[in-house]
Amino acid sequence: MGLEVGEIYEGKVTGITKFGAFVSLDGGHTGMVHISEIAPTFVNEIKDFVTEGQMVKVKVLSVSEEGKISLSMKKALPPEEQHKPRRPGPGGARKPGGPRPPRGPRPEPAPSPGRPGDFEWQGRRNDSGSFEDMMSRFKQTSDEKMSDLKRSSDSRRGYSRRGQK
Repeated sequence: MGLEVGEIYEGKVTGITKFGAFVSLDGGHTGMVHISEIAPTFVNEIKDFVTEGQMVKVKVLSVSEEGKISLSMKKALPPEEQHKPRRPGPGGARKPGGPRPPRGPRPEPAPSPGRPGDFEWQGRRNDSGSFEDMMSRFKQTSDEKMSDLKRSSDSRRGYSRRGQK
């Protein structure tokens, strides 16, 4: 029996792992249902949804060149059950790991106030000269910024330029 992608078959669960369940189909074929394809809800433990020896309906998602068969139990369900939302737990709170409620539109971000001191930040240039020239300009700019910072912090403390208050 040749398996056809998109067709639904019935098979027997032969093994369960942390990442999926193996299903044996007619004709000696065995495929795997990934944990994300077990059910239309969040699956934490596969054993909560299937047991070894259980007969399940699966849809063939793909067959690789090596013969690996990818199956889905979720897509084998009727269309109205494929996207069934999970009900919130007691008190309306969602369970950890469960689906999140839909969000509304995000608000527009507020304009940023800019960088402190409104300094002009320049990108890299290839014509900036030697390393010594760059270091000299950096030191000069740094000294100017430090003196401006010291002046502004002294004025906040109540010191004048001529000494203390």
